[in-house]
Amino acid sequence: MNEDDVCSDTDEICVSSIFLEGEDINMSISHAADSIGLKEIPRYEVKIIEEDDWMKGAQESFHPVEVTEGLWVVPKWITPPDIQAMNIILNPGLAFGTGDHPTTKLCLLLLHDCIKGGEHILDYGTGTGILAIAALKFGAAFAVGVDIDSQAIASASENATLNNIGPDKLQLHLIASQTSSSCRDDWPSRVVEGENAFEIDRVTHKDKYDVVIANILLNPLLNLADQIIFSAKPGAIIGLSGILSEQVQNILQKYSLFLEGIDVSKMDDWACVSGRKRKNIDIC
Repeated sequence: MNEDDVCSDTDEICVSSIFLEGEDINMSISHAADSIGLKEIPRYEVKIIEEDDWMKGAQESFHPVEVTEGLWVVPKWITPPDIQAMNIILNPGLAFGTGDHPTTKLCLLLLHDCIKGGEHILDYGTGTGILAIAALKFGAAFAVGVDIDSQAIASASENATLNNIGPDKLQLHLIASQTSSSCRDDWPSRVVEGENAFEIDRVTHKDKYDVVIANILLNPLLNLADQIIFSAKPGAIIGLSGILSEQVQNILQKYSLFLEGIDVSKMDDWACVSGRKRKNIDIC
């Protein structure tokens, strides 16, 4: 959303969106307008953009980010500003998680504080793999990243390699949703194949993980609450983000029965809710 660009002299917000060649753009915009109750389709223009130009623009918008002192997230095409720091090298591709978004920073800070060494980590909605990779760099023994997007899995696998993390340390699972399809021929060797959405159970074994981090969105956090809690050991740290500050109460209402010592950290308009799994709860 380009609030400060083309529409700076109006009360409108300009949205730039990328479509596949040949897609019915008018239909897509019509559906979007209907979903928020607009009576008319907004005016729009279509530009054909070469892939090289798009990639160049994406790279120019991605800069090194200092999350906290001594911790940087650095794009692979840039020399780290501080070679003595802990540097997470990323090629974001089309996946979420560059270190610049407040929810990613909040999750990185949580992991930085809670990992003492030797933990097993579940990264629910791994995106670029940044959180799983960071957890391993902080001293975790093993991490599992899951996502429903094959492009995210490919990105996470590449980023693990960029950070010299092998499949013995990071395992990635593509979990196919009922509404998405994925090209399995492109899956990297570190990916463990899941046949359908229910096979998430193969990854989230009961009471398996010392830390479960889920930087996704409000509705998935609510819908997947049982699965997220189920996979954590009693006393495990659970971090929930991807939510706006105004949505924190929704998360607290859903998770307060399962968590103790709940803490809410905020950055800009975003929040991260964390706590420890209660020891005497039973989730089937």
